[in-house]
Amino acid sequence: MTARTASSRRRWTCAWLLVPAGLLLVAAANAHLVYVAVSSQPECVPHLKEAGTSGSYRAAKSAC
Repeated sequence: MTARTASSRRRWTCAWLLVPAGLLLVAAANAHLVYVAVSSQPECVPHLKEAGTSGSYRAAKSAC
């Protein structure tokens, strides 16, 4: 086995280990984002509950 072949084999082995590790990292990050989006419930913030005048905004349908 020549040094060139060993170096090439080492590079391919490294690539075959890094690509799945990167994909696993991306999948774990996406799973975490989905978990946080599903499990979190933002608290109510103060807002106008009656119809506003002169450009005041209010919630269309308040959940609080």
